[in-house]
Amino acid sequence: VPGELTSAFLALSLFLPCPLVPEDTGDGVDAVRYRIVPFDQIMETVLRGEVAAGLLIHEGQLTHGDVGLHAVADLGAWWKQEHGLPLPLGVNAIRKDLPLDVRQRASRVLRASILYGLEHRREALQHAMQFARDMEPETADRFVGMYVNDWTVDLGEPGKRSIRLFLTLAEQRGLIPPVGEIEFVD
Repeated sequence: VPGELTSAFLALSLFLPCPLVPEDTGDGVDAVRYRIVPFDQIMETVLRGEVAAGLLIHEGQLTHGDVGLHAVADLGAWWKQEHGLPLPLGVNAIRKDLPLDVRQRASRVLRASILYGLEHRREALQHAMQFARDMEPETADRFVGMYVNDWTVDLGEPGKRSIRLFLTLAEQRGLIPPVGEIEFVD
């Protein structure tokens, strides 16, 4: 797994019928054991046979087939089928104790930046390709389209419902501490 504090790990924890436990713990007979591996090394770790499966994030979701791996489950498709909502993967958060005008200004700046990137997609992709890990431009474009889109600009009510449900279910299963009221800055 790419980390315990990722939304992908939380989604996997909700998906599995049994708990996830670190591979070096002795307890958890009816559990899935995991190892934390940097996200860009997960596919190689699986290919070397060090682990049976990997939780892929980022471009690994698109490129795993290119190296001979196959998907066991698609957590986004599972969440959509179960709840009829998009799976919330990563969000921007800001401290509640900051003044409202500061939170709103931060939200406006982030939204403007995202809109600029969407309106100048080709140039934004050219810039992003500097940081791509051996990714073809077509794959990068597809990847960006998965995560930088209308939902990124405005969650809308379905997106907000999905986040609330995601965290509520995780809280009910004891996977996260109580989160309290979730506020969205528009």
